[in-house]
Amino acid sequence: VIKMYNLNKVGERTYYIDSPTNIGIYKLNESDICLIDSGNDKEAGRKINKILKENNFNLKYIISTHSNADHIGGNEFLQKRTDCKIISTEIENLFIKYPILEPSFLYGGYPIKSIRNKFLMAKESNPTDTIENLPEGLEYIKLGGHFFDMIGIKTSDNVYFLADCVFGENIIKKYHISFIYNVDEFLKTLDFVENLEGNLFIPSHAPICEDIKPLVKINRDKVHEIIETILRICEEELIFEDILQKLFIHYDLKMDLNQYVLIGNTLKSYLSYLYDNEKLEIEFKESKLYWKTKS
Repeated sequence: VIKMYNLNKVGERTYYIDSPTNIGIYKLNESDICLIDSGNDKEAGRKINKILKENNFNLKYIISTHSNADHIGGNEFLQKRTDCKIISTEIENLFIKYPILEPSFLYGGYPIKSIRNKFLMAKESNPTDTIENLPEGLEYIKLGGHFFDMIGIKTSDNVYFLADCVFGENIIKKYHISFIYNVDEFLKTLDFVENLEGNLFIPSHAPICEDIKPLVKINRDKVHEIIETILRICEEELIFEDILQKLFIHYDLKMDLNQYVLIGNTLKSYLSYLYDNEKLEIEFKESKLYWKTKS
């Protein structure tokens, strides 16, 4: 069992804090540091702040790899305490500034109260810049697929922070379906990441590793398995809700509102991918949209 919220040094200037969402720290000089993501809520922000104080670190920047609530949850607390700058890509900055966008997008309309929760909607913080202006010693890589415009960060110690472009084997075995916004981009990102050369790879939701290839393969295999499962389910023409139900039954998943919007949204992305690649066809009948695998 990993002890949470430990500071681990993994390079001359690179550290990470193990937490439900792994957090990066990069030393800009003797006192100033840059944070890569901020954890899942105010409590995470508080714990990070304690670690920074204990080590006499002065927080100058938070780089948000993307705007999901479990990556920006500590932003508001830390920015209020330290007046730090927050940096992300343009579209992710909008979600950081207007967190209502995430549950709205996931739900596909104004989100019901139950999903305006801390898991899907962080507290508002103020992004101050885009990733074109990263501090010296850091570079970004585009990691499309999981969300609108997610990035990873490479430090001068040749350590890669990979955000949510891969998920841990234990997570995949337990939940099977990880959130994906664009399946085509997600697969392209896996190909890209597989060929990266680094000293260490730190995904947000998987153990750190020196070789990322095995984890890439596990993630890729699962995506292809889900594609095949959906094509099998759609051998009979079905509406979206019935496909979702059959997917939950197949993977023995438990439905609740968070899962409904996260996996429902991901299923729509898979359906888009399969339709765009001419593997599925659609038909309207009696004011319902049916999906069917092309014969």
